[in-house]
Amino acid sequence: MINDMLVWDAHACLPLLDDTHVLALLKHHRAGVDFVSVNVGMDFNPVADILRFVAHFRHQIEHSAQLHFAQTLADIDDAKRNGQLAVAFDLEGSRMLQDQPNMVAEFYRLGVRQMHLAYNRNNSVAGGCHDVPQGLTRLGYQVLEALERVGIMVDCSHMAEQSTLDIMSVASKPVCFSHTNVKALHDHGRCVSDAQIDACAATGGVIGLSGVNRFYGVTDVTAADLAAQIDYLKKRVGVNHIGLGLDYMYPAERDDNPPGLDRHYWWPTSAGYFTGLGDIRVCEPSVIRHLIMELSERGYSSQEVEAILGGNFYRVAQQCWR
Repeated sequence: MINDMLVWDAHACLPLLDDTHVLALLKHHRAGVDFVSVNVGMDFNPVADILRFVAHFRHQIEHSAQLHFAQTLADIDDAKRNGQLAVAFDLEGSRMLQDQPNMVAEFYRLGVRQMHLAYNRNNSVAGGCHDVPQGLTRLGYQVLEALERVGIMVDCSHMAEQSTLDIMSVASKPVCFSHTNVKALHDHGRCVSDAQIDACAATGGVIGLSGVNRFYGVTDVTAADLAAQIDYLKKRVGVNHIGLGLDYMYPAERDDNPPGLDRHYWWPTSAGYFTGLGDIRVCEPSVIRHLIMELSERGYSSQEVEAILGGNFYRVAQQCWR
């Protein structure tokens, strides 16, 4: 069944290192994934490093017979037909814009197709989910306009609730949460409230569910755990607004954070991280095959499963990507 549908994972992380082997992403392909969005930088990564990682990743992708660099939806379609994994990039935060909305177009040219405006902490554009409450700033509205105009999907993950509601109240295109979970099921700062869920659906957008154990309150996330979140969202906003963004973090042989990074600032102990990201566990992409069986056992139709596993994010990309 999985071979007959398009499977879209809205967010994954490779080690941000100069010697990262991008072919590690074939773990996603073996799990049945057809498209994955890969992080190339966060608010705490220097711009020069981000540009270097983009060049390093993109060179490998473009010279691989098994991967396909996806700049358009046609690229994703071609990759699916050719048995390849389509890959595009995303950014987590907006500091790399250096307060210049016209930088959005430059990152688009580099292959970024999804971006949120703050990573956990407040910045000059928007509020982060682990900081004092902050809405979208005047500069933030300019960045939002640039993202929609250029063709980058607006992602509200990691952001303060008020900033996300500000975005979704004025967005002219669908907005997504690429990798989050349901706050009503587990109260964590990275999870989204019913108000955020409703507002996202009202834009025509998608809530992508992560496989991060801390956002479920469990040791290991199972297909049944994912399905329970899907059940909640289906009841609240319908299957057309549900997707997957597992946030699978490929292991690194050494620390890939910038030197001197304050882990307790970006991943505060008060938010339940304890040792930064070191104690977090994320389910493997292979969980998707088990999720299909779990959803079928719960009475989901094949059309509903196809929408959740990829059709919904594909639809949003049709409206957002240029």
